[in-house]
Amino acid sequence: MGNKQEELETCVCLQGYDLIGITGTWWDSSYDWSVGMEGYRLFRKDRQGRRGGGITLYVNDQLECMELHLGMDEELTKSLWVRIKGSAGAGDIIAGICYRPPDQGDRAVEALCRQIGAASHSHALVLMGDFNHPDICWRDNAAERKQSRKFLECVGDNFLLQVIEEPTRRGAMLDLILTNKEGLVGDVKLEGSLGCSDHKMVECRILRAARRACSRLTTLDFTRADFGLFRDLLGRIPWHKALEGRGAQDSWLIFKHHLLQTQERCIPTKRKSSKTTKRPPWMNKELLGIVKQKKEAYRGSKQGQVAWEEYRETVQAAREQVRKATALIEISLARDVKDNKKSFYRYVSEKRKTRENVGPLRNETGDLVTQDMEKAEVLNDFFASVFTGKCLSHTVQVAEGRDWENAEPPTVGEDRVREYLRNLKVYKSTGPDELHPQV
Repeated sequence: MGNKQEELETCVCLQGYDLIGITGTWWDSSYDWSVGMEGYRLFRKDRQGRRGGGITLYVNDQLECMELHLGMDEELTKSLWVRIKGSAGAGDIIAGICYRPPDQGDRAVEALCRQIGAASHSHALVLMGDFNHPDICWRDNAAERKQSRKFLECVGDNFLLQVIEEPTRRGAMLDLILTNKEGLVGDVKLEGSLGCSDHKMVECRILRAARRACSRLTTLDFTRADFGLFRDLLGRIPWHKALEGRGAQDSWLIFKHHLLQTQERCIPTKRKSSKTTKRPPWMNKELLGIVKQKKEAYRGSKQGQVAWEEYRETVQAAREQVRKATALIEISLARDVKDNKKSFYRYVSEKRKTRENVGPLRNETGDLVTQDMEKAEVLNDFFASVFTGKCLSHTVQVAEGRDWENAEPPTVGEDRVREYLRNLKVYKSTGPDELHPQV
């Protein structure tokens, strides 16, 4: 999966998915710095002891979600379960992902069936993954192998529906989407492969509204700023008259008042959002066009209008272009790190594994607390307990022997001010003075 990460981010930027499930990852702890995606919360389960066979779920940050632990031999199976909060009046959605290796033992199959049974009691369940049952005929509800028949029995006993109708890998239907509610999953379609994978990507729509968090934070939108008007308006102010006879503090407040007024007129604001509308720094219109061509080539190959060799060449070209663009932006960030540290570390932090929420805690009485407010109170009480309550006395010692009354006051020249302004880090955030360095 590591060599397909950039192409995945390109597809996400084009389609704006809310939920992304991936099976067969080759990740381990060395990939923690590179698998995160901005705007998504990451859930993953790597396969221990060997490469391949890991599973991953990306969930849009705007969706309220939490990982579920069904507590039924989880170590035997490769499965992840996430509860997504439904909107007002709608029930929650349980989203699961599973990878079943072809050589899985009977104990693991039984454990997976128990987990599916427990999850299917929810009001709305969507389970996806690579189940590796090529011998199952879903039209006739029949299978040749014992484990496949056991899986079919589990699906039937829990009244689940399988909604994929086309082969997903070399003529076999290995990847499945199961749901316990008819009409919950719709618009199912296959959309080519990710990179040179031999599995097809499956897209679908979950027809259930989920609760979305709405950010109320705003920030300056410099992409739509009119700096020409900004300079013109500030230049019209008679500064000598406005600041005449004023002290340093009064002059500063007057200057700040006029500056913020002008900023409000010339620089619009935008609402901060965790939605994945922001493109990765290496992405451009040319790359988006190449990925679109790849999708069109896949549709053409299915309809017999494009030869398979031509489609594979398009896939290879898209892969190479994405890798080249990523390498160029990373070289640029590393080269400019001294002058633009914020962009460098933001790029690195976006690639890291998403931090998990605080798990259940025990309060002073030993009871387990799970609600956010209760956990905050437990942590607050703990941090407060490390202080003794005795206020330390801090005194300021003034150097003796110096005549402060007759000393010359400090002077600040125009050249020194200009030098500090030239060296401002325009990528820094707004400080206590409420003025952005870029302004």
